[in-house]
Amino acid sequence: MWLPPALLLLSLPGCFLIQGPGSVRGPEKGSLTVQCRYDPKWKDYVKWWCKGAAWHTCQILVRTNGSEWEKDRVSIRDIWTSHIFTVTMTKLRQDDADTYWCGIERSGSDLGVQVVVTIDPEGTVITSSENLLSRTTANSHGGLSSGSTIRTHYVLLVFVKVPVLLILVGAILCLKRPPGVPEEQWE
Repeated sequence: MWLPPALLLLSLPGCFLIQGPGSVRGPEKGSLTVQCRYDPKWKDYVKWWCKGAAWHTCQILVRTNGSEWEKDRVSIRDIWTSHIFTVTMTKLRQDDADTYWCGIERSGSDLGVQVVVTIDPEGTVITSSENLLSRTTANSHGGLSSGSTIRTHYVLLVFVKVPVLLILVGAILCLKRPPGVPEEQWE
């Protein structure tokens, strides 16, 4: 029966096992912090941060060992109570600009989400409000970009949740409609 799987679709935002900001910016010689949210069921698992465009070949820079770990200019901290882990990169250099991944180690294939890091050259003047917002987000709020999450939610709402809900309501109405002709009149 297709009905139970269709009902599961109504909770799609909850099925995102790990979420990241998508992209963050930081100033050369400065620092940035990225926040990655995860489903509560992954609270006790090892979290990691790796560098490289390809998911399966990226180089893991740090991983949680307990709740915190620091190596070179990168640190990672798992805040179990909030289901968030943060990665902080300090003394940023131009060669830090790359694709990174927030990940959760598990048996089978790890979970991960891509984060593109951009490094603004030292002395760069911010010329637009978008860049200002991006830099402010990266430095003071841990790089969390809620715009991406909100857009994803609305896309799911419009293209998945509403149609599934309408199908379910239609099915219920069809099952509850009054019979048109009594059975004894069929003979």
